[in-house]
Amino acid sequence: MAQKPKVDPHVGRLGYLQALVSEFQETESQDAKEQVLANLANFAYDPSNYQYLRQLQVLDLFLDSLSEENETLVEFAIEQGPHPKSTSFLSI
Repeated sequence: MAQKPKVDPHVGRLGYLQALVSEFQETESQDAKEQVLANLANFAYDPSNYQYLRQLQVLDLFLDSLSEENETLVEFAIEQGPHPKSTSFLSI
C-alpha cells in the first residue's frame, strides 16, 4: 500500500495535490499509482478543488490513464465522468 505523500502541513491543499500528482508521475509501483489516482478522483468530486486540479493538469493525467494496461487505472479514470448525484470536475 502506498504511503501518504510527505507534505509540509503548511502548504495547503494545492501542495498536497501537487505531491499526489508528483507521486503518481514518479512511482514505479502499480499499487501506489492506483491509490494515488483514486485519491485524486476523490478530490475531483469537490468543486472547490477544480482550480487546483486544473492548474495541476489532473484532467490530462486521467485522460493519459485511459491508455494504461492496468485496468484499475483505466477504471478510476473512466469513473471521473459525470455522475447523476455529484459534480465531478470533468463535468464542469
